[in-house]
Amino acid sequence: MTTLLRTELATRPEAPEARGEVSHAVRSRLLGGGPARLPRPADMARCSPYGEDLQLALHLCYELHYRGFADVPDTLEWDPDLLRVRAVLEHRFESALRHDCRHLPGVDEALALLVVEPAEGTGVSHFLMSSGELWQLREYAALRSVHQLREADAHLWVVPRLRGRAKAAMVAVEYDEYGCGRAERMHSRLYADLMTDLGLDPSYGRYADAAGAELLAASNLMSMFGLHRRLRGALVGHFAVLETTSPPAASRMAAAMRRTGAGPAAERYYDEHVEADAVHEQVVRREVVAGLLDDEPELAHDVAFGIAATGLVEDRLGSHVVDAWTRGESALRTPSDGGTSLLVAPSSPAGDER
Repeated sequence: MTTLLRTELATRPEAPEARGEVSHAVRSRLLGGGPARLPRPADMARCSPYGEDLQLALHLCYELHYRGFADVPDTLEWDPDLLRVRAVLEHRFESALRHDCRHLPGVDEALALLVVEPAEGTGVSHFLMSSGELWQLREYAALRSVHQLREADAHLWVVPRLRGRAKAAMVAVEYDEYGCGRAERMHSRLYADLMTDLGLDPSYGRYADAAGAELLAASNLMSMFGLHRRLRGALVGHFAVLETTSPPAASRMAAAMRRTGAGPAAERYYDEHVEADAVHEQVVRREVVAGLLDDEPELAHDVAFGIAATGLVEDRLGSHVVDAWTRGESALRTPSDGGTSLLVAPSSPAGDER
């Protein structure tokens, strides 16, 4: 294992700064200071379900189940008071999603719609392929790093909740995501290499402060689905969206990386997804989704909900990013810090190896 990889695995991120009274109270509890009480239900009821305060508070709660934060004790992962707060926040978020995704097609129709590419695409990958500049590629990579540096981790939580064909196929796909047993080939590691090529800091959690509510909602969605057994069908729907839509989007991103001279590691990450996810798509549709519904046909509505909710949060994120860039503005929430760009990677210590 290289020095850089050891450092990345050992480092915990700093807790992001609060964005309102609810996230302030949660953050203060994690760090052992600030207000004595956690937010009350009335406080959380005032939060927009897709807004900065609620989404950051959820991110703070969920990160305890991944690597945690610097100076936050591991014992808080199962703190009952924090879990009660998280449950209220999740209810607000899930209720909004279910309301906004209340008109659901059947699973087969929903899956079929995923493979239909619009004649004139307007998403982030279309924008970057056709006219994106290097600074925009760097911004998007920084935003996505909030969850891509733990790529596939949330999906693993569903494995013990599946059986038969669905479980076996899910593990087969995840084995590829984790580099087939080779640490340097894990997709999260390839993403860190992409960030290094783009001159970004590949440290886990580095750009959470720069990520707005739209990105946090996309990240929180998969954590919420993964952490709840009752949402296993929705998690499978989420997984199906990512694996089905990845190959064409990755192909466009690879073209954007080549056109802007982003670097070989940046190109490799997306080239890997063009090839791997084309196979994964078929496995997910025929074995994971079909296997789950053969075993538990009553989960069809949840699978369709997972597909629709994923499309909703991803569309919100894409619209936010493209709209900002079209105006000539940054898509980051905090594009600079004390006059120093957040998108400047620190110098590597002497002796570090790639």
